[in-house]
Amino acid sequence: MAAKPWGGAFSQATDPRVEKFTESISFDARLAEVDIRGSQGHARMLAEVGLISADEREAIITTLDQIGVEISEGQIEWKIELEDIHMHIESALIARLGDVGRKLHTGRSRNDQVATDLKLWVRGAIDEIDALLADVQRAFVERSAGDLEVVMPGYTHLQRAQPVMVVHYWLAYCEKFARDRDRLADCRKRVNISPLGAAALAGSSLPIDRHLAAKFLDFEGVAANSLDVSSDRDFEIEFVSCLGLIAAHLSTWAEEWILWCTTEFGYLKLPHAYTTGSSIMPQKRNPDVLELIRGKSARVIAAAQQLFLLVKGLPLAYNRDLQEDKLALFVAFDTIKACLELTPSIVAGAQLQTERIDARLEEGFLDATALMEYLIKQGVPMRTGHEVVGKLVRTCESRSCRLAELNLDELQAACDKIRPDVTQVLGARNAVAALQSYGSGGPGPVLERLKEWQSKL
Repeated sequence: MAAKPWGGAFSQATDPRVEKFTESISFDARLAEVDIRGSQGHARMLAEVGLISADEREAIITTLDQIGVEISEGQIEWKIELEDIHMHIESALIARLGDVGRKLHTGRSRNDQVATDLKLWVRGAIDEIDALLADVQRAFVERSAGDLEVVMPGYTHLQRAQPVMVVHYWLAYCEKFARDRDRLADCRKRVNISPLGAAALAGSSLPIDRHLAAKFLDFEGVAANSLDVSSDRDFEIEFVSCLGLIAAHLSTWAEEWILWCTTEFGYLKLPHAYTTGSSIMPQKRNPDVLELIRGKSARVIAAAQQLFLLVKGLPLAYNRDLQEDKLALFVAFDTIKACLELTPSIVAGAQLQTERIDARLEEGFLDATALMEYLIKQGVPMRTGHEVVGKLVRTCESRSCRLAELNLDELQAACDKIRPDVTQVLGARNAVAALQSYGSGGPGPVLERLKEWQSKL
């Protein structure tokens, strides 16, 4: 029983099937680096308050560094009887330092140790995802300079609606990913609160200094209730929920570009390096990467739900159910990271089919709203203008022509407020040029926002 650090009160060895059932080293080994960092911060604090000596502190910190190198080089064998990464590292420390190694766990429990490791890991993961999101934003912004002349249909209900500059599309995704980055930054504030020293659930009677330990680990504050610390996985749920929204935004982009690269749309071609072929149809270039980004979003969204369901029925404080949180956390992070690593190259390498876009740009009466707003400027009530333009559209449909192809007499017959200058808003490019409100898809607002994004990034 001495092999178990908690085995003193037990009279039977653990059933091997229980050891296999309860181990987490198969998935929490990736916490090794943060576990070592957290332990080193704890050791520094113990020395400062006199619970270990300066020599013991240095021996612990140095030996933990050596253990970290050995783990990274695959020199340490994982054993299910040691349960998790925390016990593996502590056992290796004790094997080398004896009683000095046994002192490291003074004033803490595995409960606050695990919570500390997870917060350190999530903090780093937030920073990594934020940097990848910035790369995606840069890819959209950097390609915008070459796409400034391209006007495209904007859609609602997947029906042609109004024309916009294609750069307006690119910047729309920059806005979505900016909100994702804002959410991550806000989440990071709650992640960056130290649980260390809360111990099992009630704190410690030892003279530990939790604020000092937090300072050593670059936390911005200290969790104020030890009961809460042991059960708190809010920060994981919030982080994975943020990842879920990133996944949803990536899926929307993927779906749109999957449509755009079909023969039916023909708006863009994807880089060959990011498409695959068919085993039977030689001509196929399938958007498999985009389809998988769309599909993998389900994993991330499901992971958030998994974490919600995991904690919803748990009492305070720690319960072993929480061991399962890491599976959902790691899956969500790994999936989003993989998607974001591929996205900038796809964005940069896609080729707009401008001739195809221009050839069909006047289909769908994209200038109808511009004509209605022209009538409003002439003093026509909005609803009246809407009805007038609707009737003109119906006339054009019956004659298979565009609004711009109606002569002035025909337009004035529909509304006597129409003047010869109406031609300035007819046609898709004129309709785009007329857009001027803040945030709209016209040249002025789009160029202004593009400059702002270039400055930000």
